[in-house]
Amino acid sequence: MSINRILGKRGRITIPQEFRNLVGFKYNDVLSFTWDGGDSVVVKREKICDNCAGKQKESKEKEAMRAFLDQMPPEFQKAALECLLAKERDRA
Repeated sequence: MSINRILGKRGRITIPQEFRNLVGFKYNDVLSFTWDGGDSVVVKREKICDNCAGKQKESKEKEAMRAFLDQMPPEFQKAALECLLAKERDRA
């Protein structure tokens, strides 16, 4: 399947609904972008916690953290998630 999109003047692009449904991307998923060295980028959903299977009920602590992050401006959300990903990588 191939769908074309135009890169906006702010460097943004929307992942087409068909691909989001196919892969299962959801609101607030953390996505990583990896350059293949050529002219392609791989987009991948990252797991940022041990029990993020999506089917398990979130603890009250995680629900509170998600609500806190949702209230932040997008640039602060991005910085917070990058920090969490770095912390997770350091643990591995």
